[in-house]
Amino acid sequence: MAQEIRIEDIGDYVGQEVTLKGWLYNSTGKGRLHFLQVRDGTGIVQAVAFKPELGPELFETIKRLGQESSLIVTGTVRQDQRAPGVPGGYELGVSDLTVLQEAEDYPITPKEHGVEFLMDNRHLWLRSSQQWAIMRVRATIKRAIIDWLDDNGFLNVDTPIITPSAAEGTSTLFEVQYFDDKAYLAQTGQLYNEANIMAFGKVYCFGPTFRAEQSKTRRHLAEFWMVEPEIAFCDLDCLMEIEEQFVSYIVQTTLRERRDELALLQRDLTALEMVHPPFPRISYDEALERLAAIREATDDPALKELLAIEWGSDFGSPHETELTKQFDKPVFVYGYPSAVKAFYMEPWPGRPEVCKSVDLLAPEGYGEIIGGSERMSDPEMLVQAIERHQLPLEHYHWYIDLRRYGSVPHSGFGLGLERTVAWICGIPHIRETSPFPRTLKRMYP
Repeated sequence: MAQEIRIEDIGDYVGQEVTLKGWLYNSTGKGRLHFLQVRDGTGIVQAVAFKPELGPELFETIKRLGQESSLIVTGTVRQDQRAPGVPGGYELGVSDLTVLQEAEDYPITPKEHGVEFLMDNRHLWLRSSQQWAIMRVRATIKRAIIDWLDDNGFLNVDTPIITPSAAEGTSTLFEVQYFDDKAYLAQTGQLYNEANIMAFGKVYCFGPTFRAEQSKTRRHLAEFWMVEPEIAFCDLDCLMEIEEQFVSYIVQTTLRERRDELALLQRDLTALEMVHPPFPRISYDEALERLAAIREATDDPALKELLAIEWGSDFGSPHETELTKQFDKPVFVYGYPSAVKAFYMEPWPGRPEVCKSVDLLAPEGYGEIIGGSERMSDPEMLVQAIERHQLPLEHYHWYIDLRRYGSVPHSGFGLGLERTVAWICGIPHIRETSPFPRTLKRMYP
């Protein structure tokens, strides 16, 4: 009896008869030969049907099969470096085939389709080879995140999805009814993580977060996954060292384990292979000087206008893109103006208008993938910051308590999973990094 295998393992069975269970991705025919592209979730392999070996009835059944018909295919594994598929270099000589369900008029064909059509059919678009590759890369990135944190002394502690208050202001919150009260879907688990570190030292939460931003950019989703490590007895310099070790591990693990998928996506790996510590570090002030020099040097009036920025403003996508062009690795920008950052960030000594914040900018135009900071550790300073931001003080009594009972210097950051996937995969829009993305105008399917 033929052994049932997965396509990703097919190289271990050359010369043996095996059985695959999967779906018909594509097919072509030529006389007495018919070539089936069969996928099973782990890869795609070419299965070759030869009419004299199968008989006319089964061969005709194979010829008329529609795209995405579900199949059980038995045959002998042959090595052939010309054979297409993932993994490539192997094909299956079909000896038997059972049709479980014959699909007809599959809506996503090899022709070009518009984005809205593909998003309406996201439940089917996920079966395409590029979307399949992106999701497999995403899974590896997610596992690498967890592995590095677990192996470096961080404890996974879950934080609430429903919260009574905002961590970073109330303008981008999804409001929900909580029995007889009003609550919000969490933007972040950070504030709760700051409580957790006082019990466990180093922690992280990892799960969905929600931002009701009125944004249509290629970098934003309304629902996305974020990992948020928080560390006691950690200053800003220590935080940047942790971030560069963390990101380098994620990238190098993905390059090692998902090279075939990245090749299918036609990702140029040159920039990713450079991602090793240390990363360059520049201050916000230096970043402004660099942007001013770029504006001065360019003859492009549109770029001059895009890069116009005054001290105290946050960077937009054009600013981040131009800054990262000056480096061959991700770059840290630290010491942002306090006015453009969240209320809980520690002021810079001697410069209260600046805070101990840091963003990690990915190269190739992908922008900020990590935002972090050293947190305020003085309770009175924190109260003043909450009042200055006009936040309801009664919602933050517990958070202030953390500074009254054993306060220590501490820092943390958040890494957006989808932005990281977009960068590593080299894809232009974040919507393809989530199985079922939620955007400003889309909640279906």
